[in-house]
Amino acid sequence: MAGNDWINSYLEAILDVGPGIDDAKSSLLLRERGRFSPTRYFVEEVITGFDETDLYRSWVRASSTRSPKERNTRLENMCWRIWNLARQKKQFEGEEVQRMAKRRLERERGRREATADMSEDLSEGEKGDTVSDISAHGDSTRGRLPRISSVDLMEAWASQQKGKKLYIVLISLHGLIRGENMELGRDSDTGGQVKYVVELARALGSMPGVYRVDLLTRQVSSPEVDWSYGEPTEMLPPRNSESLMDEMGESSGSYIIRIPFGPKDKYIPKELLWPHIPEFVDGALNHIIQMSKVLGEQIGGGHPVWPVAIHGHYADAGDAAALLSGALNVPMLFTGHSLGRDKLEQLLRQGRLSRDEINATYKIMRRIEAEELSLDASEIIITSTRQEIEEQWRLYDGFDPILERKLRARIKRNVSCYGRFMPRMVVIPPGMEFHHIVPHDGDMDVETEGNEDHPASQDPPIWPEIMRFFSNPRKPMILALARPDPKKNLTTLVKAFGECRPLRELANLTLIMGNRDGVDEMSSTSASVLLSILKLIDKYDLYGQVAYPKHHKQSDVPDIYRLAAKTKGVFINPAFIEPFGLTLIEAAAYGLPMVATKNGGPVDIHRVLDNGLLVDPHDQQSIADALLKLVADKQLWAKCRQNGLKNIHLFSWPEHCKTYLSRIASCKPRQPWWQRSDDGDENSESDSPSDSLRDIQDISLNLRFSLDGEKNVGSGNFNNSLEPEDRKSKLENAVFSWSKGVLKGTQKAGFTEKAEQNVNAGKFPTLRRRKHIFVIAVDCDTLSELFGSVRKIFEAVEKDRTEGSIGFILATSFTMSEIHSFMVSGGLSPSDFDAFICNSGSDLYYSSLNLEDNPFVVDLYYHSHIEYRWGGEGLRKTLVRWAASITDKKGENKEQIVTEDEKISTNYCYAFKVRTTGVVPPVKELRKLMRIQALRCHSIYCRNGSKINVIPVLASRSQALRYLYLRWGVDLSKMVVFVGESGDTDYEGFLGGLHKSVILKGVCSSASNQLHSSRSYSLSDVVPCDSPNIVQTTEECNTSDLQASLEKLGVLKG
Repeated sequence: MAGNDWINSYLEAILDVGPGIDDAKSSLLLRERGRFSPTRYFVEEVITGFDETDLYRSWVRASSTRSPKERNTRLENMCWRIWNLARQKKQFEGEEVQRMAKRRLERERGRREATADMSEDLSEGEKGDTVSDISAHGDSTRGRLPRISSVDLMEAWASQQKGKKLYIVLISLHGLIRGENMELGRDSDTGGQVKYVVELARALGSMPGVYRVDLLTRQVSSPEVDWSYGEPTEMLPPRNSESLMDEMGESSGSYIIRIPFGPKDKYIPKELLWPHIPEFVDGALNHIIQMSKVLGEQIGGGHPVWPVAIHGHYADAGDAAALLSGALNVPMLFTGHSLGRDKLEQLLRQGRLSRDEINATYKIMRRIEAEELSLDASEIIITSTRQEIEEQWRLYDGFDPILERKLRARIKRNVSCYGRFMPRMVVIPPGMEFHHIVPHDGDMDVETEGNEDHPASQDPPIWPEIMRFFSNPRKPMILALARPDPKKNLTTLVKAFGECRPLRELANLTLIMGNRDGVDEMSSTSASVLLSILKLIDKYDLYGQVAYPKHHKQSDVPDIYRLAAKTKGVFINPAFIEPFGLTLIEAAAYGLPMVATKNGGPVDIHRVLDNGLLVDPHDQQSIADALLKLVADKQLWAKCRQNGLKNIHLFSWPEHCKTYLSRIASCKPRQPWWQRSDDGDENSESDSPSDSLRDIQDISLNLRFSLDGEKNVGSGNFNNSLEPEDRKSKLENAVFSWSKGVLKGTQKAGFTEKAEQNVNAGKFPTLRRRKHIFVIAVDCDTLSELFGSVRKIFEAVEKDRTEGSIGFILATSFTMSEIHSFMVSGGLSPSDFDAFICNSGSDLYYSSLNLEDNPFVVDLYYHSHIEYRWGGEGLRKTLVRWAASITDKKGENKEQIVTEDEKISTNYCYAFKVRTTGVVPPVKELRKLMRIQALRCHSIYCRNGSKINVIPVLASRSQALRYLYLRWGVDLSKMVVFVGESGDTDYEGFLGGLHKSVILKGVCSSASNQLHSSRSYSLSDVVPCDSPNIVQTTEECNTSDLQASLEKLGVLKG
């Protein structure tokens, strides 16, 4: 059990006590039972009686017990518990092997099908099935990272960017974020990521061509944290602002923008933030829209300036960035920092927690789904190392390095990928600030003596704190800076140092292991690592040779590096796996050679800096030999130091940002399509010309007028099958005909002037003038049930509805033709609703002024808004093939269960009928299958599982509400959404955000068992149950109940 010395000590102690478990007299518990039963003992005493995370304290209690009988009982207990951990670990390893084998088969089958669909001849670049020669992002792994090699080239690049004025949005949600005096290490959420995003925002804001950078995070106004985290805005001044003064504008620079969401006056961990992310998205959307208008006035000539990219950091921010990217139709970037699937694999290998326990603790399945969505939505995935791509991202359904290579080769050849998309993986190591760093050239052997004119400078306070441990502080210092975590492998380092006498004679060892007050106050894992180190120090008699100070400040870290450099020491990172290794770059900047693990990011760092040696972290002798070589060979030490100092600028923030901005420039520009040069600033008032019928003519080039609007512009809309001029002509003719129909009645009467007044009075869309918007999103199996709920809601607010202060939107999985047919038979008018969100959010209609001929207007701008990564015909063929594979194997005639419903399918919604709902795989399996084949879409099971709608990946009914806010300024906080107790598989999207929600008790309750029972994560992980914006009616759900619920929300006055 290598690496678990404290467990070995348990076993040794158990062996020392004699016969133990076979001797009836050795145990009080066993003697009371008479006959010993390992299974019974284990179940009754081990599992139910102890906490598996507290093994160390159990051992302390056992070893300190004086009574031999009681001590033996406790030791036996510990023995069985350790055995159980080993058994669990073996079981999990077996399950993991089965999962990996299944995953490999699914990946290979998906890859074969995707390749078969892409029937073009494969090029040489597509034929390879390995990633060893070419990385997933297309660069040779043998070459160095492509970087600027001189200041002159950087200046030349900077001069090319000066004409640009970019707006960039970064998102990092969890932890405590501020520009100065960051509380790094305060908790697990406030760590390296916080420092990274703040420095990235600051550095980007200082780059030529970048006008403004917003870092969006959570506003925390809690008494348990500093007041600064509650400030809505904080400016991040550049480190060196001299060269930027001439480019500064009124709103330019970098800012931390804190958006309020989640529980007020409470700081909560990231695992509890998931239900509140929609609220953040709505708040962030509001900020970005307002800022785009402000920037438009300053640098856009009066036209909104939209973000050139939205960059999410970590899974929670990735989820938010995907929704914002879809709402705004702008490119998205993503950086994972730490990935959920990788963490899940590690936790399962440890064997301490089951998959369900891991999910309950870390909300790991919700995190993984957010990362999969980030893969679906992102143009670029930014990683720190190739290891992250090849060993971590390849665990995800949405990324396959081999398929990515095939798609990339086809794109380069300008050959169709048949609707398949893969994000671009890009390695950009984190940057550092080096301008304030002055490498130490002194020597411990040459003391600087002071005099009256030049007194000797006082040593930093941390130096004596460290040197007091050493009997000879002049020896070179081997420095390790890491948490006392088993993954950091510090015990192996101490063993290597203790067992190598030449190394002990030449050097001292300094371990900076965070801050601690007492061992008992540390977590059990950290305490066990520290105690193991202390035992090893005692075992090898390393007193006077190893320093392990209890406290240090963040500001002391540079001084610690300087001390190690002054002694001509070495920095070491012996971690089993190091995702990146920022401390290695920091150490190199202060002139320290490195010894580092060969697993992970240090390989890339060493390739660039060439300032040390890489070792196998499991090989104790290899670690000792590398350290001894650098400490003993002064020429090698000087060469490594010089190489590090010479190449360290390649990890500077300007270099990072240059690569970053060049990658953004490679993205296809996207922004809201309706922003036109003639829009001006007419959108501000409800009675402006842009709100009138004139606005219809402005947008008419992308509006199609029809009754059902499903497929009457051709089946290949995603391929732009119509020529631009033909499309323009057809749409203009449609607008002209429609306009004639509106004016027909008034012209017959001969009142031309009055007709013009009527046209101007007929504002479009009318929902802009409503005080409140009621969104009816009740997911009933039939239209009759749906309109039963509609009538109840109408009756509850009849007075306000008649006055026009409340408008209505119907959001449903039904098509427009189905809705219209039933409205006609049910006595409802299209004018009862201001808008219709149909086909699960893939189509958006408005009620027309001409109710006789053209009662509905379909918004084709909305289609342009949601078509990002829509797979079109390639996706449809794959779905049809999947549907044909679903059969009732238990039935006699094995008839096809899922069939394509061509009658109601549209250009942006492929619909399928389900004959037997219980046989169809859950929606998560369909989404997984599409992702494996690089098809990006949003699969929705609706009408209690009897229908399947597949729509664009960033489209949904809840996203359509954000579109209405963006397009028409419909305030989300003025919306009230009515839903049932359950609904379609996109149901959760309505239960969060700035809008208010009313849950109709007893309505759609049957859908929960059918559609939501096989979710990968609990609905409670995404629904803010304690939100004041969500109310539930009583079981009766009558008119008075609805009125009471609306009064509770403050919509109606009591």
